[in-house]
Amino acid sequence: MNAPRQPPMAPPARQGEDDGTGMSAGSASDAPRHVDGSVRLSKRMSELGLASRREADEWIARGWVRVDGLVVSELGSRVLATQRVTIDPRARRAQAEQVTVLLNKPVGFVSGQAEDGHRPARVLVTPDRRWREDRSPIRFTPQHLKSLVPAGRLDIDSVGLLVLTQDGRVAKQLVGGDSGIEKEYLVRVGEADAGPLSPAGMARLRHGLVLDGEALLPAAVEWVNADQLRFVLREGKKRQIRRMCEAVGLRVLGLKRVRIGAVLLGALPPGQWRYLQGDERF
Repeated sequence: MNAPRQPPMAPPARQGEDDGTGMSAGSASDAPRHVDGSVRLSKRMSELGLASRREADEWIARGWVRVDGLVVSELGSRVLATQRVTIDPRARRAQAEQVTVLLNKPVGFVSGQAEDGHRPARVLVTPDRRWREDRSPIRFTPQHLKSLVPAGRLDIDSVGLLVLTQDGRVAKQLVGGDSGIEKEYLVRVGEADAGPLSPAGMARLRHGLVLDGEALLPAAVEWVNADQLRFVLREGKKRQIRRMCEAVGLRVLGLKRVRIGAVLLGALPPGQWRYLQGDERF
């Protein structure tokens, strides 16, 4: 088998000239040269939605990535936006085997790593807690727990839809800086010292509050009944809804996430989980 080759380095293009491939293949003693506008290959793969950056680095190291038809196996390699990036079918197969789990998180579990004696929600992903009405044909294996991480978070005292995934593309879609995917919550509230929520207070919840020195994006907020509000957000600052309510004189008595994008919590029972269906998209 031929050793992986690196695409050649092209000098920065003059105005009106082809900018070439932009990849470096100099000797170990050469100082790295970066063509203007080039980015790390792993970053470009993430931008293209091919893989997470961590996953991309793994594939590059395995020789599963080609740039303009040439295998690139050196971590840190750089490319231009004009170059064609393709991946080996083995990478596609590995990616297809990754799973995404939807969990109805109960109170008392943290979203990520164990902290302050509280267990992570991931420990609930066991065969006996799989929802009996899960329609997915996927058979559970311990391999599905490897690198299964939360894509977003729910506070320890909040409940509802929590996404755990092995797929870096899903994680980037849900928690990336430019995600913009809607998240819907049902929030049971009580009055604080300020009394009932005023029209002005409702207007501030919808748009006008500042947290951590930054103006919040517009939110959809409406009453569901006498003591419950529906929030639809496109961002997720730490304890955002609780802090928003506090700012307008409301106490949060209960918070439940019921939707992320087009994926609903539905009838999934508390403490149980199911696989994301092949035809479901956030």
